[in-house]
Amino acid sequence: MTAAQLTGYDAHYHHVDPYRTHEFYLPRYDRQWDTLDALKELSTFFTENTLRSRRNLRGEIEKRSVNISEEFVLALRDVKEAVDTIYKDVSSMNSACVDMKRRLAATKSETSNLIAQTNSLQTHSGKLQMQEEVAMSFVQTFQLTPEEVNIIKGVTREAPITPEFFIVLEKTQKIRNNTKHLLQTGHQKTALDVMEQMNVCREAGLERLYRWCQAQCRSPDPSPLLSQALQPLQERPVLFNLVLEEWVVIRRGWLVRGFLDALTLGGPGGAPRPIELQAHDPLRYVGDMLAWVHQALPAEREAAQALFGNCTNIDASEHVRNTVASVSESVCRPLKTRIEQMIVADQGTRAGGDTVKKPVQLYKISNLLRFYHNTINQVSLNNF
Repeated sequence: MTAAQLTGYDAHYHHVDPYRTHEFYLPRYDRQWDTLDALKELSTFFTENTLRSRRNLRGEIEKRSVNISEEFVLALRDVKEAVDTIYKDVSSMNSACVDMKRRLAATKSETSNLIAQTNSLQTHSGKLQMQEEVAMSFVQTFQLTPEEVNIIKGVTREAPITPEFFIVLEKTQKIRNNTKHLLQTGHQKTALDVMEQMNVCREAGLERLYRWCQAQCRSPDPSPLLSQALQPLQERPVLFNLVLEEWVVIRRGWLVRGFLDALTLGGPGGAPRPIELQAHDPLRYVGDMLAWVHQALPAEREAAQALFGNCTNIDASEHVRNTVASVSESVCRPLKTRIEQMIVADQGTRAGGDTVKKPVQLYKISNLLRFYHNTINQVSLNNF
């Protein structure tokens, strides 16, 4: 080596950093451990330290590296397959989620329409419910139920009159009164229809009531409802008067029949005795007949008072007097006939054929007639 070369080497070494040289020749502590681990691993490659082993060391390391790489590739392939499976599962889940999201969106859209439709139906239902309540209130106020129609018209012709009948009949009158207010609100057609229906029902009820009253007038024991039945008949004077005429005719027949039975048959079981048995005694005979009439009149008066008890549109007292007078008139003819026959028979006859009058007897009979006339008038004025 030449001097120049040596001089160059010296100059080079003079410019080398001693610290870096020390760092190069003295490796780090952790690098030493890595080197030791690598050497330990190399010691496992061969069991013997021979020349051949040392020559094949590089090839063995590369072979080991290839094997490790193949194992790593196989492991990565398994990992890849697992990842692919997971990817497929995730893709399937993603597709399912996307489909579910799409369905949820469609369902939400449909649900929104359904909710809107439901709200609309609820609003409409509320309106219909309100209309139903108004209609039900209208029906209850202006209509009769089928049961009430059957009550007022009668299921059969012979159906009896009950207290419910008068309740329904009164309801028809209330409906007619309410219809007048309905006319004032501008619902003329509805009001007229309701009025026509109520008129038909009420007319049918009054006709049925009239027939029932006539039947009750013929009954010896009329229903307590007869007096109540006359009250609505007052608005139909023709029907009302026909019922009164039927009452008078029937009561006249009963009264005159009772009078004739008292004259000829007497009382029940023969007590009292027949009045005709007293015909030989003119004063007693006339007195017994007048006494029977006087006793019969209070019963007729009470019956007439009960009959007109609920009639508010007429003069009840006047009708009672007229009715009792008409009924009692039935006994006037037989009473008058017998008194006249008794007076004629009680007169004597002289030898020349002239009639002999008995003024004392006639005077007593006249006083008796006057007494009962005043008595009956007082009873009539004080009680009718």
